[in-house]
Amino acid sequence: MIKAATTESSSLVNPARHYDIDWLRTLALALLIIYHVAISFQPWAIYVGFIQNEQPLEFLWPLMSAINIWRIPILFFISGMGLYFAAQRRNWKELLGDRSLRILVPFIFGYFCIGPINAFFISKLYTGKTIYAPGAWHLWFLLNIFIYVLLLLPLVLYVKRQPNHILFRWLARLFRMPLGIFLLAIAIILEAVLLNPQEFPRYAQTAHGFWLGFVCFFLGFMVVSVGDDFWEAVKRQRLLSLILAFGLYLLRMTWLANHTPNWLIAIESMAWMLAMIGLAANYLNKPSVALKYLSAAVYPVYIVHMPVQYALSFYITPLELSALLKLFILLIGVFAGSFLLYEMLKRLRWIRPLFGMKW
Repeated sequence: MIKAATTESSSLVNPARHYDIDWLRTLALALLIIYHVAISFQPWAIYVGFIQNEQPLEFLWPLMSAINIWRIPILFFISGMGLYFAAQRRNWKELLGDRSLRILVPFIFGYFCIGPINAFFISKLYTGKTIYAPGAWHLWFLLNIFIYVLLLLPLVLYVKRQPNHILFRWLARLFRMPLGIFLLAIAIILEAVLLNPQEFPRYAQTAHGFWLGFVCFFLGFMVVSVGDDFWEAVKRQRLLSLILAFGLYLLRMTWLANHTPNWLIAIESMAWMLAMIGLAANYLNKPSVALKYLSAAVYPVYIVHMPVQYALSFYITPLELSALLKLFILLIGVFAGSFLLYEMLKRLRWIRPLFGMKW
């Protein structure tokens, strides 16, 4: 049970809530926004649909590569955890209604109203044409998550009725083993080997991205269903997970270079996720005023950040400024502009659900 400090407001404290998961979701989405801005300064940005600065900053790539193989999988993992927690407070109709409102509605709205803004700016800059082109863009994973909820809904209902199922007892014993937590990597190794994607980090709107996301979502749901044995295991192995992840990253960036097999990248990906979850569980599982604000803001901020980035890039990238200065301006501008939009949108009650906010 989480005990609030005496200086914390009692309204912030919820003993049943995992504040570390809220922090992880917030930090992971913030990291994705930074990653997206950095893409514009890579020599291949235009090929993945981003406005590209003429002068690249290729020294950013090693840093980007360090997070590239776990930035999306951990979001699916956390979303699976969130499904379990949401199901504890709702029946199946309430759960499906909540997920539809919070996930499907923003996706549909974004497909027709957010994506076309991105397409407008990139087309205007490179072709001079004004177009309207609906598309998922950075919101593609929302549709995946909604499909995963539908696929796992029978399992969710079964778990609520059978919380002490033999599978959970077996997982609990596995997590109590010294290195048992690392066996979770087997699932994403099998996905990487069976689908054999050319590039492991190619997640957006691919079969590999869909099934890897499903595996991570399923694992996230299952491990929190086990309870304290998972949390104790992931905290106990947090430093070993971090060492393993960083070691495999160095191996991938040096000796193996561009020839790292996907099964090894899968192990590295899981090691990073376990390290981040373990560190968050150990150090961030406490409420705060900042977390209360950020956890409410990060989802709508993520939804609007891409049109903000494209609009700013449209005007900033052609300027005769150094690439580093442009990067700095874009980073500040995207976050500031996105939070400003959030502050405006959250005050419009009937607009809120379109951006993932509650009524």
